[in-house]
Amino acid sequence: MPFSLLSLPSPPPPLGVSASSTSPESSQFNIGTAVRWRTASRRKRVIVKASDSDDDGDKPAFNPFGFVTDNPSSRSAIQLPESPAEDGNVGQMIYRIEDKGREYGSTIKSGGLRWFVRETGSPESRRGTIVFLHGAPTQSFSYRNVMSQMSDSGFHCFAPDWIGFGFSDKPQPGYGFDYTEKEFHDAFDNLLDVLGVQSPFFLVVQGFLVGSYGLTWALKNPSRISKLTILNTPLTVSSPLPGLFQQLRIPLLGEFTCQNAIMAERFIEAGSAYALKIEKAEVYRLPYLSSGGPGFALLEAAKKVNFNKMLSQISAGFASGSWDKPILVAWGISDKYLPQSVAEEFQKGNPEIIKLKLIEGAGHMPQEDWPEKVVEALRAFL
Repeated sequence: MPFSLLSLPSPPPPLGVSASSTSPESSQFNIGTAVRWRTASRRKRVIVKASDSDDDGDKPAFNPFGFVTDNPSSRSAIQLPESPAEDGNVGQMIYRIEDKGREYGSTIKSGGLRWFVRETGSPESRRGTIVFLHGAPTQSFSYRNVMSQMSDSGFHCFAPDWIGFGFSDKPQPGYGFDYTEKEFHDAFDNLLDVLGVQSPFFLVVQGFLVGSYGLTWALKNPSRISKLTILNTPLTVSSPLPGLFQQLRIPLLGEFTCQNAIMAERFIEAGSAYALKIEKAEVYRLPYLSSGGPGFALLEAAKKVNFNKMLSQISAGFASGSWDKPILVAWGISDKYLPQSVAEEFQKGNPEIIKLKLIEGAGHMPQEDWPEKVVEALRAFL
């Protein structure tokens, strides 16, 4: 059948215009209005949720992001519209959030690598310097509120993004950085020198993998540490390994898993009792959304680490007779990855040195879940 205006449904007249006032001669107006009306109607059908009806016309159109938005466990994490394609492509999403999450931060070059480092307070701060180290697969953004409040209390604070994470460099493995424990330690040594951090300083560590590397660095440099604070971090050989790191170590599955752009925010939410607000989730998502670099850096680091050996080293290294500097273990008891028993077992290994502070209402990342309680614990300890 040839195309005819008669085959189109009659569009409703614009607001304020009566049906009789639309002239039949205004065919251009009618066509434009009809097309717009049909487009709006089609778009409206796309965003309506599927019902129990068998009528295909009532079902949502194909959604290329369905593997994300149709997963109940991820819906609160990524908080995308039901039809992300209509809200903009990936490039537009990056453009919208690329300037977020850089509070107190700047880029520092050290040993040929560019670190993104957050800093609050000043070198003249009367109470000394605190260095905050994050874990995988997150970034130093998690410490922003704690840093701000601790600098108000008279401390000079630094929080770098580890190489391969956040806004720091993510070199391809084999080209200047291979993501081994020794390389992370050496790079951190160089960064401290560039930042002019004088020893001894206060060290705060949290999280898996690179967070644990912060603890093994401390074991190699006890004279540089004044006091050590540990937030939820694997500390004993009984510490469970989250599924993310198990998947990263499986051939092919690891390559697929590491390129999940919402991996970091999902990991944070899965270890906590809370859902991230969209503005926070976007910051944790951004590095993985911008390129494949951080995912492959995480993959390489996870492949290189020997978790059992590292945890044995940490457990023995901080035990009685091996470590004599004060330690505070500030533990979010709602951690879904690491049970409270891990912190209690660790404390029993050196009860005169290790002080345990349980933080109610906080999960795997207390500094993100309840920064005020972390600040309270740090102020009392430091």
